[in-house]
Amino acid sequence: MTRHLRRFIIIGTLLGIGITLGWYWSQPKPIPVRVETVERGLIESTVANTRAGTVEACQRAKLSPSIGGLIAHLPIKQGDHVKTGQLLLSLWNKDLDAQLKLAEREAVASAARATEVCVVADVARSEADRLVQLRKQKLASDDDTEHAVGNAKARAAACLAARESHQVSQAKINLSKANLERTRLIAPFDGVIAKINGELGEFVTPSPPGILTLPAVDLIDNNCLYISAPIDEVDAGKVNVGQPVRISLDAFPDQTFDGKIRRIAPFVLEFEKQARTVDVEATFTRREDYAQLLGGYSADLEIILATRADVLRIPTEALLEDNRVLIYAADENRLHIRKIETGISNWKLTEIISGLNEGEQVVTSIDLEGVEDGALVKLE
Repeated sequence: MTRHLRRFIIIGTLLGIGITLGWYWSQPKPIPVRVETVERGLIESTVANTRAGTVEACQRAKLSPSIGGLIAHLPIKQGDHVKTGQLLLSLWNKDLDAQLKLAEREAVASAARATEVCVVADVARSEADRLVQLRKQKLASDDDTEHAVGNAKARAAACLAARESHQVSQAKINLSKANLERTRLIAPFDGVIAKINGELGEFVTPSPPGILTLPAVDLIDNNCLYISAPIDEVDAGKVNVGQPVRISLDAFPDQTFDGKIRRIAPFVLEFEKQARTVDVEATFTRREDYAQLLGGYSADLEIILATRADVLRIPTEALLEDNRVLIYAADENRLHIRKIETGISNWKLTEIISGLNEGEQVVTSIDLEGVEDGALVKLE
């Protein structure tokens, strides 16, 4: 073989390899996609809150004395469990306590005076009755009899006045007690002390009208909790009292709690023009579910509007506009678009009424570039 022939063969071989590589590199590359199999199962139509909800206590009181004063007694601390009627806080009240004692002593004195005056009235009444009888027998003069009767009436009036004066003294006692009670903060229900805003010797002031100040004591009843959450106004019309809900909390990410709708607010909240919501409230189905919870936790509601069992379903993320999906054809590694009819859905799953068969595979990575009808693909 001559040198020229060998050179020709080498050049030809290199050209062939180049042409083959050029053809290979010019071919479309398969796009890696994710697919899900069409299957049968349970599906629910749901709506959820637009912003985080909150675990609320059925009873929560932000308490402050009705008058201002220095804190003289503070027998509680944050986290304490208290009972109805228990003293939470008292202001300096020695002056009011002294006024009460004075009123009580005055009442005792007025009662004694009333007793004295009424005994005298009874004696005068008896004397008048005696003279009236003697006058009938011509044994007493008219002047003495009239004088005795008038004196008896006057003594009776004095007795009545003394008794009324004693009632006034009793009313002063009640007024002093009421003033004294205004310096004491009493628990209106069983609960937990969530917050105390004040220390011994500090001055507390009640909130003037229209001006919000911190409460002296924040009392929460953790024995009854519910969830309050905002629902978009578009979904509010689908929600009814009694519908079942699933409750999830950031504090317990691996748990959900069963509940039901107990109240739907009769008005729309307008925080922003584009964000109008309706507040809904949900209670827990079982008391033991919220025994471990605390008021103030963030929470989310998934309200179950409808439920269907053993239906064809696909991931909601696989849906394109106009109820279309991309089907993966395994025999040719290509995608084909198909129109389908859907039923109920939620953020995760959508019911298929027609257009798909069980076992077919739909593409879920529909946002990738090049994922379209006829595209050459490979499975991730």
